[in-house]
Amino acid sequence: MDEGSAQEGAARDRKTPLPTVRKLRHRLVLRQAPVEPLDVDGVRTITVGTVLWAIAFVGLLPFADRLGEADARWWLWTCATGVVLGLLGIAYCVHRRSRLRRSNPQPAGNR
Repeated sequence: MDEGSAQEGAARDRKTPLPTVRKLRHRLVLRQAPVEPLDVDGVRTITVGTVLWAIAFVGLLPFADRLGEADARWWLWTCATGVVLGLLGIAYCVHRRSRLRRSNPQPAGNR
């Protein structure tokens, strides 16, 4: 059994087709599998990142004096900046999501 037929057999068993490899002139060409894009608005992603920055900030607070002695207090400021920018990003993504929903109304059952 060659590699090509093994891929084809696996692709039949899967719901999502695998990318295909074929020879074009003297090179192998990888053709991307046809996959529909995810419908994401970014709110969850930005929220997770903001929460992680906040956890890092709170985790570093007990060590603020040591960070100051080591001239590394910028770590705290980096975390605080990540939280502030994350909050701005959440506000932007929520606003963007509401604009997208207004411009493309969907039936209530498809949300």
